[in-house]
Amino acid sequence: MRTDVLMVDDEEALASSTCEYLTTFGVTATAVTTAEEALEFLQHNEAALILLDVNLPGMNGFEFCRTVRRRAATPILFISARDSDDDQILALGVGGDDYIAKPYSLAVLHAKVRRILDRHATEPIPPTPGYDDGRLRLDPEAERVWVDGKEVPTTALEYRLLAHLVANRGRVVPKREIFEKVWGDAITGDGTLTVHIRRLRTKIEADPDNPRHLRTVWGRGYLFEGREP
Repeated sequence: MRTDVLMVDDEEALASSTCEYLTTFGVTATAVTTAEEALEFLQHNEAALILLDVNLPGMNGFEFCRTVRRRAATPILFISARDSDDDQILALGVGGDDYIAKPYSLAVLHAKVRRILDRHATEPIPPTPGYDDGRLRLDPEAERVWVDGKEVPTTALEYRLLAHLVANRGRVVPKREIFEKVWGDAITGDGTLTVHIRRLRTKIEADPDNPRHLRTVWGRGYLFEGREP
């Protein structure tokens, strides 16, 4: 069985109404109430996107996300009443792609779901010439990253973000362009992008607090500085 959306939320009434709404717009959706049920479902079925609550009985959403990330790059959109900056940073830090706070607008949630599904139904990223400066290397065919000869694990979204900035090296890339080209979603929040940039810096920069490659241009966007081919 394959479903567009697997919703993991112990609020059964909310999960039911959300899945019913998505189905109305042609998005197949399945709901389970625990992380353990979700892992069992994923052993025998496929989901194109996971909607994930944080506060779950048993294994919580953060640990579930870590578990999934060890196995697959399935997009994960956190949906939670925990809306502090720390919760959002942790959710994205363990491998979440985006975060939306409860109570959410069904129309906004559907828009985000549709954009994620549409994005993953097409080629992940346009072809790029790759990059290799002797320390940092990107292989666009394998979508893999190496630093000092050692492979650095990245999520699909992290690779898309890095590859887009590398392909536009030497140019300040506006945030809106990143949201549209990488997330496929113009309404993605600045906080989500900031966390992903921070995670990439910890993976590829020798000193993440003083980045050599991923530079912030305040008020404009981000700049990848590196050698030209």
